[in-house]
Parts: sequence; C-alpha cells; structure tokens
Amino acid sequence: MNASASAARRAAATLGDPRWAAVLARDTAADGSFVCSVRTTGVYCRPSCGARTARPENVEFHATASDAEQAGFRPCKRCRPDRPGDWHAERVAQLCRLIDNAERPPGLAELAAHAGLSTWHLQRVFKAVTGLTPKAYSAARRARRILSELQCAGTVTEAIYGAGYASSGRFYEESPKLLGMTPTRYRAGGAGMEIRFAVGECSLGAILVAATVHGVCAILLGDDAHRLLRDLQDRFPHATLIGGDVSFERTVARVIGFVEAPRIGLDLPLDVRGTAFQQRVWQALRDIAPGRTATYAEIARRIGAPNSARAVAGACAANTLAVAIPCHRVVRTDGDLAGYRWDIERKRALLDREARP
Repeated sequence: MNASASAARRAAATLGDPRWAAVLARDTAADGSFVCSVRTTGVYCRPSCGARTARPENVEFHATASDAEQAGFRPCKRCRPDRPGDWHAERVAQLCRLIDNAERPPGLAELAAHAGLSTWHLQRVFKAVTGLTPKAYSAARRARRILSELQCAGTVTEAIYGAGYASSGRFYEESPKLLGMTPTRYRAGGAGMEIRFAVGECSLGAILVAATVHGVCAILLGDDAHRLLRDLQDRFPHATLIGGDVSFERTVARVIGFVEAPRIGLDLPLDVRGTAFQQRVWQALRDIAPGRTATYAEIARRIGAPNSARAVAGACAANTLAVAIPCHRVVRTDGDLAGYRWDIERKRALLDREARP
C-alpha cells in the first residue's frame, strides 16, 4: 500500500471515530476519558487542548496518558495531559490572578489568548470552575476595589479612578448594583439607606431577616433577638432600619419555611455583597445540593484556588445569609463539623434535617 493510500485509510479511521468529534469541539467533558497523539509532532494532548487541530491522518487515540507514552509520545506542554484532572482549575486560577493584578479589567479575547483557549471554550471552563463568567468575576473584583477605595480615598472621584474605572459615568451606572446605595451613602456607612427587617422564631431559635430594595441582605440566626439586631446595626451603622410591615412579614415567613425545609428552595432575590473571592466561594456553596457536604479543601479546588482552604473558611464565616448561602454544608477534611457562625449545634441540626429523605 502506497503512502497516500495509507494516509487516506488512517484519516478515514479517525473521521469515523466518535472521539474525533470531541477533539474538534475541544470538549472538556471528554478530558480524562482518552488522549490523542499526533504522529508528526510526537506529542499527545487532552481532547480539549487549545492547540491547532492536527490533520486526521496524523491522529491516534489512546485510552490513557500512560498508553500514549508507552507508544513513544510525550505530553503536550500546553494542556499537560499527564497531570491530574485539575488542569482547568489551575488555568482558571492563573486567569483569576491576572484579573486581580490588572490595572484595567482584561477583555475576554485577552484572557483567552493567555489561556490558549478559544473565547467560547474559556467562558465554559471559567464558569465551570468558579461559578462566574470572566466578566462577572472582573466585576466582583472591581467591586472589592471600589469598596476599599471608598474607605480610604480623599474623594469619591479619586476612589472611582483608583478602582480602575475609565470614567465616572460608567461607575455611577453600576454603583447601585455594586453597593446597594450611592457611593456617598456608602462612605457615610449607609446613611439615608433604608433596610427593612423583622425578627421571628423558627425551630433553630431567633431569626432576623433584612432586605434592601435589591433583595434579602441578611438572614441571621441566634438565641438573642436583640443581639441579632445589633449585628445588623453594626453592618450599616447609619442606615435607617425600618420594622417590616405585613408584606415584609410574608417574606420572613417564606424564609422561615425555607429554613425548616431547605429542599423547597428559596425563590427570593438576594442582595449578596462581598469580595471577588468571597463571591466565588459563596457561589460554590450554593452549588452543593441539600443533603450533601464538601470540605473546605474541595471548595478551594472548585474555585481554582487549591491552596486557599483557610481563606474559604474565612469566606464562610463572613456569610450573612444563613442557609440561603449554605456554609453549613462545608466540613473539615476529617468530616468534623468545625465552626459555624450561628453555633455548631445549629449546623448539626441543619445537616441532620437535610439528610432526611
């Protein structure tokens, strides 16, 4: 058989193999199920590798990285198919650091080029790891910067440009969503802002529910209703706290119903504010199903920061939306319940309740 006929036969075999479609789509779901090698380069890759697609007659498929290496191929330095399955998490962690350290938010095309992925593939991988799109992560990072700048800058304008905004107009468009109030009110500790609240009772003790115009901003649990109110006052020392009316009491009743039966879900808007890192952690917590738990280390890996288990614990402690952001579902590596902002016994009770069918 001559060379051209042999190449045609190999191409036909590759094109007829269902794994070839995964390679063409750079399907991340196929990573770990096989690797593909290229005879002209001597390299093998993950199906999702962003390198230029080889000609089908030069491609071979292998069940494992070990099989490919035994056949004489070496691992791709771009997609690292010889490493454990956390390659995407490592790549996303690099992008998160790039965003964190950038003076101006990098665009999607810039991030994709840095990662060696297509923009479509980057969106998919980034959200799978962090729970946020690159744009949402950048916005959360910028929110953290503006919060910091508003506390220390001489003027609001200085804070706006110090946080990386190219114009004050763009910031003022986004400030209600970022801060829940105007920047001037934020600098004044929430002066002039209204927060509705009510205190009730549930099977776990006292419960305080508070909301801004954007959604529920606090669900606090405890033994002392007055202490819960002081906690809310400390968060917004100059805001106007207004006792809930009949309409708000219905909101409180829905929250209490959710606390008693978490599996029913909470169909209420939430006003969630935190640093970019905290929001990544909180999104990962919301992805844990009722009746399941995850360790601090597992959450750290899921958000692309495998060495940040302690910081994950800190983000859990900073959560002000009990049960709605289920930090009670996070445990230590040894299975111990560890701490809980609203008392360890409440954490145990929530987990026991969710474990029931």
